[in-house]
Amino acid sequence: MTPTELAHQSISYFLKNNSILPTPENIDDFYKQKAACFVSLHTKSNNELRGCIGTLKPQHLNLAEEIIYNALSAAFDDPRFPPLEEKELGDINFSVDILSTPEQIQSPNELDPKKYGVIISFGRKNGVLLPDLEGVDTIEEQLSIAAEKGGIDLEEDEYKLERFEVKRF
Repeated sequence: MTPTELAHQSISYFLKNNSILPTPENIDDFYKQKAACFVSLHTKSNNELRGCIGTLKPQHLNLAEEIIYNALSAAFDDPRFPPLEEKELGDINFSVDILSTPEQIQSPNELDPKKYGVIISFGRKNGVLLPDLEGVDTIEEQLSIAAEKGGIDLEEDEYKLERFEVKRF
């Protein structure tokens, strides 16, 4: 089972049973690791974002659980969208990004929007942007979007930067 199939199965199971998919038995070593991930939902018909939730640090026992719970959060808890309905499920493409451990960087020059995701933080505020997103081609665009998501002023706030890589499915 691929990460995207697990995400789809998690949402489908919840819609049918109103309960969380049990972690599949006999998962391989890939799913036994602890890793943060993001699950993104896009409509097949027009490729519009329909939900995206993730973690920057592992929150669950293993990657399988991380995917299961983040898929449910992307479908039902993303505040930008209404909860996903069963009739929509056939029109959804799933993407799962497994994150490397974020590393602090000293300068935006150490970013590459095609290779690295970014975490920008100031106090309790933070903004995150995954790498290699359509329409995000420059470091300036990447930082601007991440800062806006976190409510951080790039001119006024003394923010810190971290970068991470992803394995995208």
